[in-house]
Amino acid sequence: MATKMTEEQAKAYWKRNVSLMVKLMVIWFIVSYGCGIMFFEQLNQIQLGGYKLGFWFAQQGSIYVFVGLIFYYAKKMAALDREFGVDED
Repeated sequence: MATKMTEEQAKAYWKRNVSLMVKLMVIWFIVSYGCGIMFFEQLNQIQLGGYKLGFWFAQQGSIYVFVGLIFYYAKKMAALDREFGVDED
């Protein structure tokens, strides 16, 4: 059962949540923009499954990373919820 948090605990919870989101969004930006656009030519020197790596990141890789980040976020938030006593049983 979820317990009521104090204002201080709520601020700490929100701060950790936002921190996690910012880190994951930076990773996603680096993968989608960096690998798919900025470093496209350099990554195309590498082959992955018969396709150039830059092309793969631009077309599919950033989507796979984004989906992986969603699962990672859900796992980390479940742990954070348990830590602060606001998890759902």
